[in-house]
Order: sequence, then structure tokens, then C-alpha cells
Amino acid sequence: MTNSIAILGIHTGVGKTIASAVIAEAIDANYWKPVQAGIEERDTDRVRQLLTDGNTRVHKESLMLSQPMSPHAAAAIDGVEIDYKKFQWPKTNKLLLVETAGGILSPMSANTTMADFVHYYQLSAILVAQNYLGSINHTLLSVEVLKNRGIHLLGIVMNGIANQSSETFIENYSSVPIVARIPHFEILDNSSIKQSAKLIQQSLQNILHPDILNKF
Repeated sequence: MTNSIAILGIHTGVGKTIASAVIAEAIDANYWKPVQAGIEERDTDRVRQLLTDGNTRVHKESLMLSQPMSPHAAAAIDGVEIDYKKFQWPKTNKLLLVETAGGILSPMSANTTMADFVHYYQLSAILVAQNYLGSINHTLLSVEVLKNRGIHLLGIVMNGIANQSSETFIENYSSVPIVARIPHFEILDNSSIKQSAKLIQQSLQNILHPDILNKF
């Protein structure tokens, strides 16, 4: 899908939504989460509140599911079928960040994964990771899956507390650069998002050069 980038995670809870907000703020991109499972805490609402001009830059989900669980299970409860080939994509002239749910092999539907969705639309991707015991393994496994499926991985974004030893190993072993680091936020609001966005703006612009974007 032209002019769109998938925001993927190494697993659930690594901070894809916050990373999406910071990245969108840094490069003046729009945001879209195609499938939302759980209606009480919507990632779309959170990003809308955090982004500058969020009301115009955050797009409505294609599918809202009532239960906060894996989309395939939530869809079964709601009695709906998820077919990402039928998604209506937002219309925007800006770069669109597409946040997936869970990890890259988390289910999108009863028989597809987030990686299947990204591959189908030929999206380039940014992988969000976090430092914790076992995260090197999860990150490298995610990179291997993306490479094997021919998904163009622009880089890795580390979210939360830094661990230089782990990050150096990940970069050296995978040959994928860590293109940005997003800190843990004591206060999460538009001001803190803007401050973090300024710090990573240049590094993101380097990987989003027009010569790279034209490959989408």
C-alpha cells in the first residue's frame, strides 16, 4: 500500500501505540489501527489525545470488536469475520502509520496473522521492541520472520529503559539498525510526546528518504 508503514511489535505490550504516537509526531504522519479489540480503552483515542492535531490525523478503525483479546477470538465472540483484503483504507496525503495488534505472528483472523496482513499489502515496517529478559530472542525471531516473508524492515525502535548490551547484540546479529529510542514517560501527554519526537526526528527522516519511500 503506497505511502504506508506498518508498526509491528515483538509481542503484546511493548509500546506500539506510544511509539506510533511519537513517530507520527516526529514525521508528521497520520495514524490508523485497522482492528481494535476492546471498546473501553481504544488505542485510536489515546493517540488522538497525544498527537498534535490528532482529530484530523487519526483515522477510524475498520473494525471494532467488543472484547479486549486477540482479534480472532474477539471476532468469534462478536460473530464477525475479519477479512483484511476488504479493509477500507483511510484517504490521506500524508504518510500513514498502520499499527497492528500483538506480535507479528499474533492472529489477525481465524487463519491469518499480522505478518500475513503486512505482506499482503506489501507494507514496509518498523519493529517496536523493548528490553526485558528474553527480548533479544523475541526481537531476533521477529526479524527472521519478516526477512523470510520479504517484508522490508526499515529499522527497530526501542521503547522504554535502555540496555546497551542487548541493543548492540541485536543490531550486530540482525544487521537491522535501531533507528530510534523512546524513553519511559513519567508524564504522558502531548508535550512529552513532542519532546521525544524532536530527539528522533532526524534518524527517522534518514530511513524515510524519498528514495526509500518510493520503493513502497
